[in-house]
Amino acid sequence: MDFDLSDEQRLLQEAVLQFLENECPMSRLRELFDDEVGYDPVLWKGLAEMGLAGIHLPSEYGGSELEILDLAVAAETLGEAAAPVPFLSHSLATQAIVSGGSEEQKSRLLPSLAAGESLATIAFAEEEGVWLPDQWTLAVPEGALGKISGTKEIVEFGEHADTFVVGLAGAKMGIVDRNASGVEIQRVEGADRTRRIARVRFDSTPIEVLERSGAEAAGRVRDVGLVLLAADAFGGATKLVDMSIEYAKNREQFGVTIGHFQALKHQLANMAVEIEPARALYWYAAHALDHDPEDAVRTAAIAKSHLCDRYSQIARDATEAHGGIGYTWEGDTQIWFKRALFDRVFLGTPRFHRDRAADLAGW
Repeated sequence: MDFDLSDEQRLLQEAVLQFLENECPMSRLRELFDDEVGYDPVLWKGLAEMGLAGIHLPSEYGGSELEILDLAVAAETLGEAAAPVPFLSHSLATQAIVSGGSEEQKSRLLPSLAAGESLATIAFAEEEGVWLPDQWTLAVPEGALGKISGTKEIVEFGEHADTFVVGLAGAKMGIVDRNASGVEIQRVEGADRTRRIARVRFDSTPIEVLERSGAEAAGRVRDVGLVLLAADAFGGATKLVDMSIEYAKNREQFGVTIGHFQALKHQLANMAVEIEPARALYWYAAHALDHDPEDAVRTAAIAKSHLCDRYSQIARDATEAHGGIGYTWEGDTQIWFKRALFDRVFLGTPRFHRDRAADLAGW
């Protein structure tokens, strides 16, 4: 089977990468690190105008109606550029509405989200690494409308979102407006400066339950998220390999470029060999979500666990390959190193999902 990206998918990657190189070069990225807000809505609006806010959404709601593989291809490119945009959380929030919302809810909520006119994020995580639908504990209100009280952790771009998709007990999901009564948003200083996080508390806060939400809909959101994290990890790891090779070709020591040293040659070769074949993992996992649902849950878990592990290891190796500068704020490798930490933890650790994959396979 010849499984490769289409010309259209490669054009999408090239267009997104070119846009980010023009609109968010390294100098602009570092400006955002020092900025109190840490988020550039103009940058996100530009990507939304390219269709990234609604790639996977049905055309009747303003989306492009493409597949999860197209969404993942975009995630890879954003990971390569370490783009400081809410693509991941917005994509998962809109997926939750598609999977769990009624026709009325989808018609009301999705058009503005698909256009990038409003921003949504997921509020799934609870204390002590609780991420997944069967672990959520916030009490489900009776009926379609109700009130909730509780706290959600690691809410990506929570300070900037207009809408929260909140994970509830029984694998239900609900919609909360940021301006609703009882919503308290607290900034949390995370390692990854490209993706700001917040803690969100709800105190008798009005919530609208997504009418068709449940284990199946929430599971779909989880699996799409795992694939997008795997794709982001592949893009970031590939970037670190390229950066390390370029550095080895230009950095001189003892009168020669350090790329002449055999030990470093072996290290760089091992880094490339570790990551390049893993591309197929996220490609197939994304493909399975639309074409092989029986295998999708397991392959999504495998892709997330393996690629995020490889990303973490390559981030360490790239830091070493850059020598002392690799450990400093002035060096650029630390940007992807910290992004790897985020990808590793978000929606559950590699070890957790590796255990899930083994259970699903009956091992």
